[in-house]
Amino acid sequence: MMEYEIPLLFIAPVICSLPIAFAWVRSPGAKWAEKLAYLSVFGLFISLVIALHILFTYQEGRYTIQWLPEYNINFVFIFDYLSKYMGALTGIIAFLIGVYGLEYMKGDYRLGWYWFFFNMFTASMLLVVYSDNLLMLLIGWEGLGLASWGLIGHWFRDDDEISYVGTVGRKVGPLNMFWPPSMGGWRAISTIRTGDMPMFFAVAAIYALTGTLDISQIHWGGLFHMIGYGGTVLLCVLFLMGPFTKSAQLPFSEWLMTAMTGPTTVSALLHSATMVAAGTYVFMRMSWYIQPWNLHSMPGVEVVYIFVLFVGLISALYGASVATGCRERKVLLAASTMSSLGLMFGCAAASYWFGKFAILVAFWYLITHAFAKATLFLVAGHLIHATHDRFSCGDLALAKRMKVAFAATIVATVFLVGIPPFTAYWVKSGMDEVIHHIAHEVGMAPLTLLILTSLLYSAALAKFMSQNFIKGPGYHLHLHGEKLMPLAYATMVSMLVVLLYEILTGTEHVAGHFVEMGYVSSSFIVGLGVTAAYVIGTYKPSISALSKLGTFLSDRMEMPFLNDYIVPGVGWVIAWLVGLGNSAIDWFCHRGIPSAFNRFSRSIRSIQVGYLRVYLKIALGFVMLVIVVSAMGWW
Repeated sequence: MMEYEIPLLFIAPVICSLPIAFAWVRSPGAKWAEKLAYLSVFGLFISLVIALHILFTYQEGRYTIQWLPEYNINFVFIFDYLSKYMGALTGIIAFLIGVYGLEYMKGDYRLGWYWFFFNMFTASMLLVVYSDNLLMLLIGWEGLGLASWGLIGHWFRDDDEISYVGTVGRKVGPLNMFWPPSMGGWRAISTIRTGDMPMFFAVAAIYALTGTLDISQIHWGGLFHMIGYGGTVLLCVLFLMGPFTKSAQLPFSEWLMTAMTGPTTVSALLHSATMVAAGTYVFMRMSWYIQPWNLHSMPGVEVVYIFVLFVGLISALYGASVATGCRERKVLLAASTMSSLGLMFGCAAASYWFGKFAILVAFWYLITHAFAKATLFLVAGHLIHATHDRFSCGDLALAKRMKVAFAATIVATVFLVGIPPFTAYWVKSGMDEVIHHIAHEVGMAPLTLLILTSLLYSAALAKFMSQNFIKGPGYHLHLHGEKLMPLAYATMVSMLVVLLYEILTGTEHVAGHFVEMGYVSSSFIVGLGVTAAYVIGTYKPSISALSKLGTFLSDRMEMPFLNDYIVPGVGWVIAWLVGLGNSAIDWFCHRGIPSAFNRFSRSIRSIQVGYLRVYLKIALGFVMLVIVVSAMGWW
């Protein structure tokens, strides 16, 4: 049965999306074609069922389909703790967002395009999740990049300001501080490709050095010993460029903010179970099999994990800080996602000193974050539909009209920020313990970054809740009797309660350890601080005296200048230098050398006149030269 289930897991979503893709080309806007969207969602349901079957019935192990056995390159799928849970997570979230999308995307002008790339997005992520072979993983990796371009730039006409990011028409100096969907899609794919190319070279080097691409079968310690300190650092950093850009870590964060030009369903999937989660997941998977806690004698490994630790935690603090200043619903959530991803990288990197448990903490935080953030994005999409405004607005009257959305927002934020005794509190207590434990190895800076991030993160999500349902500015409400949308995010947020049950009852053995850490006094103090930040953020979501600081933060601390002004400027200078070099080469090859040969050949021909007196003069000159040189040597 396995040989049929596994291919179907990846193929079903894509196959089921083809009818609406082809139908929309032939009859765009037709009612009968629009109904084919249900078939696309059915394809997602098939993947969900198979992923759940793998989770509950498959034994841990590997499954290989022969492809190029003579080169030791095959389709290799692995079913271990990480892949089984991550596959189920991806299947559940993609299916619920698909159900939500049936209503949210109704009447869209590119439904065929949307559903094909949405399902391809899901299938690509599942391929990344279950792949043990790095080549297979790269196929899924590239599928994610292509699908993200298609979905982020879905509304390519740029004809509706509600799909923009930033205030349309606003400029800061020479830079436009607003971005249309077409720019968002281009920005995403170009940034991601910047990281993908070094990652490809790293994978090629791994294959050349080890003769295999199977992550679980590579002898990582032997590889690092073979290539030494410099080789280890170079190889790992090149590989990590892919996860860093996919997960929008500094300085590659800007594409994630402007990716909010895509449909909210895309944002929800992008920020929860696919794309950005792929970067952190791949780092966790690699660390799971590298086992850095056993490689303290290997040169360069500690440097790599210190590098990831600080990149992650600094990115986390940056993202949380930016989120506190954002007014746009989806951009605020995007910045907070970047912050969460940074915490996952930082915690997983601490595994070098703390061991495998640090990866498990980061992984459980990924799961908790995925359900909560998917819920918040789906609520944001419903609010945008209802108010026709992408900026936060709403009060208690709106909360009464949209009770399910209000309740889901409260549960998702409270369960995510780390308020005791809710889900994320126990997971983040484990994170606090991990980072605190490594203080004697790397100092107090990581713990300080973690605590500051937790406080700002809590305040930012409280601001989102308050400005949309309690103390937001005025709005115009246009409810359309949506039923599937509230059902989807109500079901999504209920999974946080399931996770809390798993933790408190110890049903899931690993999660049961979080409770012990939640009772540590330091964890409880941090939890109280997070609660206070949430209360303050709810009561005072904006402070007029800090408006200039808020603008600076909402402008992402001028990071757009790096992406849209400085980097392109440097690029044009490099292009000019390359063009100058090409011109020099062109002149040298097509004019300089031919001209020199032409002059030389004419000189030779001038000698070949056929007159005896000319040759006698040449011979006489040569003899005289020899005599003079000889005389000088004798003297």
